[in-house]
Amino acid sequence: MPSRQDAWFIRVRLKPRQLLLLVSIDELGNIHRAAEELGMTQPAASKLLKELEAALEVSLFDRLPRGMRPTWYGEIMIRHAKMTLANLGTAHEEITALKSGLSGQVAVGCIMPAGTSLFPLTIARLKTHYPLLQIRVEVDSSDALLAQLEDSRLDIVVARLFEHHDKSAFSFEPLAEEPMCVVARKGHPLTRKRKLQLRDIAALSWILPTGKVVRHRFEMLFSGLGVDPPRNIVNTPALLVTTSLLQHADMVAMLPKEVAQHYREHGMVELVPIDFPLKMDAYGIIVRRNRLLSPAAQIMLKALRATASEIY
Repeated sequence: MPSRQDAWFIRVRLKPRQLLLLVSIDELGNIHRAAEELGMTQPAASKLLKELEAALEVSLFDRLPRGMRPTWYGEIMIRHAKMTLANLGTAHEEITALKSGLSGQVAVGCIMPAGTSLFPLTIARLKTHYPLLQIRVEVDSSDALLAQLEDSRLDIVVARLFEHHDKSAFSFEPLAEEPMCVVARKGHPLTRKRKLQLRDIAALSWILPTGKVVRHRFEMLFSGLGVDPPRNIVNTPALLVTTSLLQHADMVAMLPKEVAQHYREHGMVELVPIDFPLKMDAYGIIVRRNRLLSPAAQIMLKALRATASEIY
């Protein structure tokens, strides 16, 4: 690792505004609009960019007739600029929290099953010991959560790693697999039947979670048994929409069994009695390998591990 004296960014006096400029040009595709957004003139913005390109001895953007597009070198710098700016933002937030007497803040994300069990229990316990800890929770797909983790918008996520994800960039601690099941509203005629088969429910109106992987496995489950996959489908990641739709229509929904059990206990859905051999890959705790967690994030990580060891 180079010494601080030898680091190139110190030698060339890298400026935070250069990082902001890189990100703005990438988002807006135009140096004139990027300069306006940052409150500087276009000549000043061009000078900052040229100084950075000269220091790196590469071109960071292709100059096109109607805008600018990052080169491969530019994409690398933009990715690290986003991470650096996010880390600086986090540092400011932690200092502000400390000045105002708070215990810090942490941003976490999870897929649906962890959002109904692991996270509520973990946060409830944390709040008894750290009542001033500021916690932000995002519930989304694995792809969306990992994108936010990579950009340092989240500190920790509980999600799945698929083949298309860069596994070298993340540390993954597996927790549990995700078996799926079929649910309907309370009192739905299907919930009183027995010996149901997939062909009996293929023509129904379905609510499915969003995601290419889950949709592909859902369709293959039917096709593998020689049954045409359902075509009357609503896709949504929102549990509120799913449960509300079930109350207003004779639809069925595919949900993670852990989520379904949670809503069943509250009388909102019933399980459809059918053998439904579909499950997703194991999900787990994921953090970035090359990022130092803040004290608040370390507290959250420790609590998640402790609660997970009980649940799973």
